[in-house]
Amino acid sequence: MTNNSMLKGVFLVGLGATSYGMLATFVKLAYGENFTTAEVTSSQFILGILGMLIINGLQKFKKKEAVVKATPKNIFHLMLAGTSLGMTSVFYYLAVKYIPVSIGIVLLMQTVWMGVLLEWFLDKKAPSMQKIISVLIVLVGTALATNLLNSSIELDWRGVMWGLLAASSFTTTMFTANRIALGISSAQRSLYMLLGGAVIVFGFSIATQVTPFNMEIFSKWGIILALFGTIIPPILMNAGFPYTGIGLGSIVSSLELPVSVMMAFMILNETVIFSQWVGIFLIILAIIIMNIQFRKR
Repeated sequence: MTNNSMLKGVFLVGLGATSYGMLATFVKLAYGENFTTAEVTSSQFILGILGMLIINGLQKFKKKEAVVKATPKNIFHLMLAGTSLGMTSVFYYLAVKYIPVSIGIVLLMQTVWMGVLLEWFLDKKAPSMQKIISVLIVLVGTALATNLLNSSIELDWRGVMWGLLAASSFTTTMFTANRIALGISSAQRSLYMLLGGAVIVFGFSIATQVTPFNMEIFSKWGIILALFGTIIPPILMNAGFPYTGIGLGSIVSSLELPVSVMMAFMILNETVIFSQWVGIFLIILAIIIMNIQFRKR
């Protein structure tokens, strides 16, 4: 693989991660205009599904050869996996309702050690020393990044609970997304996972929306949330990962963390002290250590 291809992959994955990093700030701004979690998530998924339908249609039109279609079994598995994607959105958006975005993204990044535990449970294989060291660094980084050591800081327990639930469901999403229906296009896979997630999101909306649904969310924030949350990142990351590989791609995708904190700092005026930046650096360092290949020559 040429250096140009590698740089192209890094650029695409980095841009996708940056898009994800902006998402929570937009959600917080929507909350500031009195839109509900149900309205935010529903608009994102409805417009996201419409966008993916258009992309799938364009792919079929452009490709001369027949596109491999998903089987009913593929569709069922992808929609089932997509339910965890829907839960991640609901849980994460509920989290940033009660805690700062800079804390919410750190809690979401607990997928690093949750993924190690899930892999250990599913594959019945103890984690390597490299992964154990990474997990310990993540835990130290999290304590600093959430300002846990400062006794005067009180985090709303509801935000922490929803944040950890979002991390656990996102861990499930990552594992299932990389193991099922790999023979079909990424656009089809994204579409069916979104449809599965929509079942959760719409169920949540019906159960929690007590006021009339404010349709203005679609024109004000829905398009932005769909673009930055469900359309642009999957397309860019799926295009970039073949060039970077999983290891380098995972490292580059950790850009989501500092971008999210910077957006919260600059746009929402959230306070981020030096020790929190140190914690964020440690979490990124742990991701690098976990994914770098140490070869013996």
